[in-house]
Amino acid sequence: MTTERTYSISRSSKTSLVAAVVGLLVLVGLAAAPLWAGRADMRLLSEVFLYLSLACLWNLLAGYAGLVSVGQQAFVGFGGYMLFALAIFAGMSPLAAIPLAGLLGALVAVPVALLIFRLRGAYFAIGTWVIAEVFRLSFAQISALGGGSGTSLPVALVKSIASSRSMREATTYWMALGMAVLVLVVIYALLRSRNGLALTAIRDSELASQSFGIDIWRHKFAVYLITAGLTAMTGALIFLQKLRISPDAAFSVNDWTAFVIFIVVIGGIGTLEGPILGVIVFFLLRETLADLGSTYLLILGAVAIVVMLKAPKGLWGMLKEHTGLELFPLSRRVVKDKT
Repeated sequence: MTTERTYSISRSSKTSLVAAVVGLLVLVGLAAAPLWAGRADMRLLSEVFLYLSLACLWNLLAGYAGLVSVGQQAFVGFGGYMLFALAIFAGMSPLAAIPLAGLLGALVAVPVALLIFRLRGAYFAIGTWVIAEVFRLSFAQISALGGGSGTSLPVALVKSIASSRSMREATTYWMALGMAVLVLVVIYALLRSRNGLALTAIRDSELASQSFGIDIWRHKFAVYLITAGLTAMTGALIFLQKLRISPDAAFSVNDWTAFVIFIVVIGGIGTLEGPILGVIVFFLLRETLADLGSTYLLILGAVAIVVMLKAPKGLWGMLKEHTGLELFPLSRRVVKDKT
């Protein structure tokens, strides 16, 4: 007598379930940081979370949609300036202005996308940088926001965030942590959906995707808007913590694009886990080598070159090839059902 074996498609595994439990415990511990961490530690962790958000969003844009942008600082700065404008001129609470800054970032991305989507490859990358420079020069002309020297958030608005300094710092810390979680959840949900399957196909081969009837332009356009909106929200949070904004700081290509690309490249482009590993490596290097001045940047460049030569898929890609480890179950596997 023969028994018929049945199979099904599965994404989760024991490893991913364990990772989910560990991740939840880590999240609880991080949420409780105001109880156990010092002020400097909380500021550092907030910066880690915000860079993680930017890295994950750039990875979604370049690693899945194939849109290699060197001008994402345009939306970081735009979000920061919208926070200040809404708070100062519209009298909004800085906390309430953050999601609105994200919405405005997504709206302004529509005409930007319609313009630069006419470009391909290196021309697209250069076009995004040019757009960012246009943003920088435009905001430098707005005298009401301080012009080229920038402006600070009024004390009354800062105090409206919370009654005490420690509570304000805890609030901005929780918002930075929440931003990182929001970005990861949105990207994970997107990649688990039918649209995510289309993006994965586009990442692997645009020609094959088009032959299967996937609307490549529409999917890239949607990803660009999502990325722009969330990047603007992240930018608003960055400058809410700094309490001051200027065109050069808001639209810095080094701070908001070069370092972000470094994080994604060494961690592993086209994976959700890569930016997480990359941001850990980046901050370990920065905190260890920052006192070396310009030599620190040379070491970062050398590390990036070595990783690209020895591990073209990034550190996480190399780890996954040797262990099969996957913290975010996105790939589909055929498993035998229990009888």
